[in-house]
Amino acid sequence: MGAALLLSACSSTVPHNTGVYLLVDTSGSYNRQVSKAEQIILFALSRLQPLDSFAVARIDTASFTEKNIIAKATFDDRPSTANQQKRAFASRVQKFVDESKAASYTDITGGLLQAIEFLNEKKPGRKEILIFSDMKEELDKGYVRNMPLDFKGFEVVALNVTKLRSDNFDPREYLSRLEAWRVKVEKGGGRWRVVNDLDRLDGLL
Repeated sequence: MGAALLLSACSSTVPHNTGVYLLVDTSGSYNRQVSKAEQIILFALSRLQPLDSFAVARIDTASFTEKNIIAKATFDDRPSTANQQKRAFASRVQKFVDESKAASYTDITGGLLQAIEFLNEKKPGRKEILIFSDMKEELDKGYVRNMPLDFKGFEVVALNVTKLRSDNFDPREYLSRLEAWRVKVEKGGGRWRVVNDLDRLDGLL
């Protein structure tokens, strides 16, 4: 009886909410894909529940900064208020899509560090990092990103990983790029997957 009560007390302290951090690549030619990211954001808004947290941030030359966050919210437990929050969130995203300009470099690792920090502060029961990018990291001079990342408790999903012109000449570049990120995430204790078919998002959240 005592053990059952203890087990019940422990299980009740585990949060059941979800935290999602979506990184949107704005560098080079991939900036033309940004409008597709809106589809994913609207899908996420339709799926997320009261007390869930959501943030959308851009990947650019220097991504390890809160200034790159386009929109963020923890949704209220009152449905009417949560719906107002979601409408405001969607409006900020629309403004970003309309005004997005191509960045010169692609600091994916900095964006991941910011995502980890944000979600760890929120302490949701489930932590998801979505990366809308071709996954080709290109750093400006002086930016140090060769460090291990702690992905314990995280699922990292690469979305719409478009193929570069060089990938068409040598597909091994594309495959090795994805493999390198898989190894980095799993070495950090996280789960990794790739979703390229944006018409099949049902299992995403």
